[in-house]
Amino acid sequence: MAIVQISRITNRKGLIENLPQLAGAELGYAVDTRQLFIGNGTLQEGAPVIGNTEILTEFSDILALSDYIYSDTAIGYTVQTGPTSSDPVVRTVQAKLDDFANVRDFGATGDGSTDDTEAINRALSQLYCVDASNTQSRRTLYFPAGTYRIIESIVIPTYAKLVGEGADCTTIFLDTSSDISSLSAYVARLGDSLQQTGVNIGNNGATAPQNIEISSMTFETVETTDVFLVEDAAQCYFDSVNFLGPLTQANIVANLASDNIAGVRFASTSSLICNNITFDKCKFSNLTYGIDTDQQIKSVTVSNGKFDTLYQGISLGVGTPVDGGATGFRAVHNMFDLIYAEGIIYEDVSLNMSAYNVFYDVANEYTGAPTTSVVLFGNDNNVSVSDMFARVDADAVTQPRVKINGGVVDTGTLIQLGRYARQSGRTVAVANNQTSQPVVVVSTNYTHAFRMDYTISRDTNYRHGTMTVVTDTSATLTFNDSFSENTSTGVTLSVSQVGSDVTVEYSSTNTGLAGTLTYSLAHLA
Repeated sequence: MAIVQISRITNRKGLIENLPQLAGAELGYAVDTRQLFIGNGTLQEGAPVIGNTEILTEFSDILALSDYIYSDTAIGYTVQTGPTSSDPVVRTVQAKLDDFANVRDFGATGDGSTDDTEAINRALSQLYCVDASNTQSRRTLYFPAGTYRIIESIVIPTYAKLVGEGADCTTIFLDTSSDISSLSAYVARLGDSLQQTGVNIGNNGATAPQNIEISSMTFETVETTDVFLVEDAAQCYFDSVNFLGPLTQANIVANLASDNIAGVRFASTSSLICNNITFDKCKFSNLTYGIDTDQQIKSVTVSNGKFDTLYQGISLGVGTPVDGGATGFRAVHNMFDLIYAEGIIYEDVSLNMSAYNVFYDVANEYTGAPTTSVVLFGNDNNVSVSDMFARVDADAVTQPRVKINGGVVDTGTLIQLGRYARQSGRTVAVANNQTSQPVVVVSTNYTHAFRMDYTISRDTNYRHGTMTVVTDTSATLTFNDSFSENTSTGVTLSVSQVGSDVTVEYSSTNTGLAGTLTYSLAHLA
């Protein structure tokens, strides 16, 4: 084909802000952004629109120029995303990808050796702290599978949402072996909307820690440092999160509580009390304590979790509780196993619950022989409901499954519904040919009347009865023992009072046979 005409190609160059309307086929180069454009030409020449068209180069923002329309052809029909099928919602690919943020976009590697501390904290700051009041600036921060080694604390600010690929896939791992001088007190801790912590929380107009969600990841330390600090926080949620330490059973046996490493600790102030915190499907392992605090906290729930390879599982108010310590703490539907001492201690605290938990090898010092109670309450204003124990009755005689110190009774399990309180029972060995042996001690500081339902078994002789006791501040008391038995068990029950202590006692005849007495106490609070 013969050449009819050759036109001269013209070009311009300058700053992007000075880009003019180019003539048809005229090139324009923006020297500051290194973008190249060509003029569309006129409508008369056949151009569909007047303007400039960018020519893609290595410096073009291809994602911002590319359109995305949701379709999902797998569902078998065309999705209508806009007001009409011919007017779909169109977004750029860049906007689509920005719906979530990947921690690797900020320089984290997750290779297990590179220090990712700065990259992770920078990602948290940029997403949640630079413009904390703008809800549209917040994005879920995604952690792909990997081990993210850190040497200092990760500070997780208000409104943050962290998501991993599974507790055994995504790990934030504190290891300062190459820089021990930077040893941190925690693997991670909560901060306010400016990533401020400690006494600085709330300063400079910042919002205290709240509405933070963390899921499907592990926080782990190889150092003698706590794993996680929940500080001055409200409405925070942990789902499928592991809190792991460096201790083995041998470490725990050798050092007992001296390592003092906790999976989770709390810190509160009088104006910012930790409240409404939930741990669901979480694991606490290889630590001194799974959860430990003397701080004032309210309405914390730990559910469907696992506590194993610990000195103690959950420890509240064992030291000096601050402003009453923990209230409304609920440990429900958890499994406790391989725990040296107590599974749960609610010491000098009240209004806390243990319910529907399962306790296997707990409080046996890893020897199989019970050495303390599985659940210990410091007073009777806490409750154990339908907890299940591997500890057999014979062991529970000497080391009760649930023990209450300083309450209505010295040991047992208390269930309280309104004013009605019931200790769900204990089994006492009845020795042969004994006089005035104590069964249970009840304090008049808490009640002046109670009922004891009991069953006595001695060989093939059985007796079931109810003893009603009414005490008096002048140390006079009355009691009535009403019972039925198939054949005489040779056991007599009596009651005595010394000061504020009322003791139910048994005496037994010489039949050459021992027996057992199982009882339950009830009173009106």
